[in-house]
Amino acid sequence: MAQPLHLTITVDVLASEAELTPEEALTWQQARAATDRAYAPYSHFHVGAALLLDNGSVFQGTNQENAAYPSGLCAERTALFGVAAAHPERRIAYMAVAARPANGDFTLAMPCGACRQVMTEYENRQGQSIPLLLPGPNGSIYRFRSLGDLLPFQFSSNDLPPKS
Repeated sequence: MAQPLHLTITVDVLASEAELTPEEALTWQQARAATDRAYAPYSHFHVGAALLLDNGSVFQGTNQENAAYPSGLCAERTALFGVAAAHPERRIAYMAVAARPANGDFTLAMPCGACRQVMTEYENRQGQSIPLLLPGPNGSIYRFRSLGDLLPFQFSSNDLPPKS
């Protein structure tokens, strides 16, 4: 007989930016600001990501579209790939992602599956949780305590066959 497996994920729902710590507020504001530099001429959906690094600096990424649609890249991955290339020695303290239509208000937009996989890989690489901030409904903010909360059954290096 099948045995159910129950998963529990805790997400803090903050009523507004006023409930963010100073470090979270900086990361949040930088993600929102990054949406202004998104290259989204096809979807007109602007996404920005910000990573607060362990030295206090912030690294941003934006979605980058392409007329050959599969050739674009999401903001989460541009930020993570960019920081790994430019600052491989740094750890990520916080991550925030903001999304909005070209001329609209910020809205809830969860990371896609590919981004979730990449996000968990970076969290696993650094060996510590990376809290994530996402916009919620009515100006609220969702605070995930770990990127892994978005992908509880992630594929990792442990799933690869042993090297011979």
